[in-house]
Amino acid sequence: MILTFQAVLFGENSEMKYWAHETSIIDEDAVIGDNTHVWQFCNIMSDVRIGDSCNIGQNVFIESGVRIGNRVKIKNNIALYKGVICENDVFLGPNCVFTNVTNPRGFLEKKTEFKETLIKQGATIGANSTLICGHIIGRYAMVGAGSVVTHDVKDYELVLGNPARHAGYVCRCGERLKAKAAAYVCSCCKRIYEMKDNQIYLKE
Repeated sequence: MILTFQAVLFGENSEMKYWAHETSIIDEDAVIGDNTHVWQFCNIMSDVRIGDSCNIGQNVFIESGVRIGNRVKIKNNIALYKGVICENDVFLGPNCVFTNVTNPRGFLEKKTEFKETLIKQGATIGANSTLICGHIIGRYAMVGAGSVVTHDVKDYELVLGNPARHAGYVCRCGERLKAKAAAYVCSCCKRIYEMKDNQIYLKE
């Protein structure tokens, strides 16, 4: 079915058109951008903002307050809680886990202690990985499948394991970079990166 309504998405007025499977539940004031697809058994709450051309896989829960940019791919069986922000072009692998409180208790109310998790542009979160809240995943970074992230991840950084540790750097195209002299080179697309102040940058 096609749902059409007037809404405000990231400050722009437009007529939103998206596709949602009939088994999914979407609150009326959730904002979903053009050409986004929402598959079976999803639950998207009020005060959610989802950009254009996203793909929301089966059995995804998105809590009020979550912000999702354009062209984001969210695979099956993921829950996004308040405080999660995904910038453009992010990939969330199936069954990855987000949190928003570092020390939850079932018998205590801790909504005032929610912490933000920011996934920056182009980053990849691997299948079955867990992100402890309060951290930033840098631009085009890659979190390996099954990793447990307990700290910030730098731009283009590859982290693996439990707890997740530095394992190198990856290109925008996703391939692992190789160190050559003072630079890092992608053997696939031939992009060249350089290190400045302990941070890797794409060489213009």
